[in-house]
Amino acid sequence: MQHDMMKRAIGRSGIEASVIGLGTWAIGGWMWGGTDEDASISAIQASVDAGVTLIDTAPAYGQGLAEEIVGKALQGRRDEVVLATKCGLVWHTQKGNHFFDYDGAPVHRYLGKDAIIYEVEQSLRRLRTDYIDHYVTHWQDPTTPIDETMEALEQLKTQGKIRSIGASNTTTEDISAYVAAGQLDAVQEEYSMVKRDIETSLLPLCSEHGVSVLSYSSLALGLLSGKVGPDRVFSGDDQRKDNPRFSQPNRQKIAAMMEDIAPVADQHDASLAQIVIAWTVQQPGITFSLCGARNPQQARENAAAGRLRLSAEELDLISHAAARHLRDLDA
Repeated sequence: MQHDMMKRAIGRSGIEASVIGLGTWAIGGWMWGGTDEDASISAIQASVDAGVTLIDTAPAYGQGLAEEIVGKALQGRRDEVVLATKCGLVWHTQKGNHFFDYDGAPVHRYLGKDAIIYEVEQSLRRLRTDYIDHYVTHWQDPTTPIDETMEALEQLKTQGKIRSIGASNTTTEDISAYVAAGQLDAVQEEYSMVKRDIETSLLPLCSEHGVSVLSYSSLALGLLSGKVGPDRVFSGDDQRKDNPRFSQPNRQKIAAMMEDIAPVADQHDASLAQIVIAWTVQQPGITFSLCGARNPQQARENAAAGRLRLSAEELDLISHAAARHLRDLDA
């Protein structure tokens, strides 16, 4: 049976979006071995065609490149999507904390009011729009009080430049401070079958305050896609090359788990990746799943996961398989 794309609200913002969001980190090319602009534009358009209304990007993805590609892809279709982008990783100033170097130049974590006001204008220009639906602090800045950050974001909201406020890569203390300072609609955190620590920390707190949770890396950088077998080789600046999570023993455990959940995939005429994504958005406290796609085929495959409805028994079977095989996965 074919279901509609599942939709949910972003916190108390009144904005509704598809549970599957397109994440565009890989589209920026940085740490993903480069990018193909035409394929990326096709992937974004295929996502929207397939019912994905949530598009998530950031200035840091290729220093503006992902935002520019998203802006091009959405020409004439801006009103069909909920557009999320971020602030707080800056290279126009050296205020805040040094975070990493990009092409030999420093990038800082900085969420001062002056930078946020500057950054939003840059993002609006690159995205070719006059408003951002969901504006997210990308990484937290210990040098700026959250009150000051929220004051800037609330001001942008009043001006109509942004419609809702999010925070990413947070602690429970950060979330409590944001909630005390204004209306936090969502947090964006890493969550997958192989990284579930927020279940006992952030998720209960978000639930208590009506804060949505956008999970990123639902397929753990492709590890849970069902397509990264023990023989796959990573090269160039691909971050997976030296990632201990992609060790041979881990890949063998993942393969064993995939074997266990294959009957569920067969039952739904779905791929293993779709089953993993569907499981993710049906976990208590998880509102959205951001999935990367670099071509139309991947985009359509991810989108279809938002049309799956797994039964309680199927969710249970998958959770047990994950617990059995992924308990002692290398970090």
